[in-house]
Amino acid sequence: MSSVTVSIDPHVHSDDSYDGHEPVDLILEHAAEIGLDAVVITDHDVIGESKRAADIADEYGLIGIPGVEVSTAHGHLLAIGVERMPPRRRPYDETVAWIRDHGGVAIVPHPFQRSRHGVRERNIPLPDSDEGEVESSADDGGTDANRDVAEVDAIEVFNAWLFTGYRNRRARRFAAEHGYPGIAASDAHHLKYVGRAFTEVEIGGRESVDAVTADDVLDAIRNGTTRVDGRRAPVPMAAKHYVGAAGRKSGYYARTSATRSATAASRGVTEVVSTVRVAVSQGAHRAARVLSWVT
Repeated sequence: MSSVTVSIDPHVHSDDSYDGHEPVDLILEHAAEIGLDAVVITDHDVIGESKRAADIADEYGLIGIPGVEVSTAHGHLLAIGVERMPPRRRPYDETVAWIRDHGGVAIVPHPFQRSRHGVRERNIPLPDSDEGEVESSADDGGTDANRDVAEVDAIEVFNAWLFTGYRNRRARRFAAEHGYPGIAASDAHHLKYVGRAFTEVEIGGRESVDAVTADDVLDAIRNGTTRVDGRRAPVPMAAKHYVGAAGRKSGYYARTSATRSATAASRGVTEVVSTVRVAVSQGAHRAARVLSWVT
């Protein structure tokens, strides 16, 4: 059977998110430029710009997949492939069930990192919990009651913003222990970090990337045909990546005559210098992450 591999960054924030900075049009342009096949906009608790990004993704040669990072009662959760906003502040397992019932995949982002609203291990619904049920702890905002398990679909085992590597390693061990697929993502809030980490998804039964649909990607994640990548950018490539991002940002605002164009253009010039320094520094950090990832 024929198959193709697509590269996807499944966790990116736009300026529709309270902590994002870039318009989706620019993110899509940048993603296509650096060779990604898809980028999922996962803003915090809003889905409007993500749906718009999915609608126009084909204009950039990308696969359009909507998504959102929803705040649950127990931490953040990625809902990939949904067209509606999931209910907020509900128990983790209830939100997982809602996402799956609406055709999406539920992915645990930056697990166990409480400073970034990562979920605690005991609140992730597991397939091997007592007779298919999970218990919610009262000190986590829930009640001591059993509920049917709605198993998550994947674990974010490589988040580009977890610099020490400890949480990534713990997430990787957790995913392996429970048989969950692993994904990697940039968790980018600025343009230059989009694609810093990404997931390679193998799609069976397709002759080319152009034939791949959003549903194909979702099914492949569910089936676990994923590989994580956050270590394929040597210093020269990283420098080109970041400098290119600064230039595209300036060009975008110039072309669209946005009100921020003058400010953005001047900022883009300074970013060319600063991002080269970042790229060189991150080359060393990237090497350290590779070692931590494999040890």
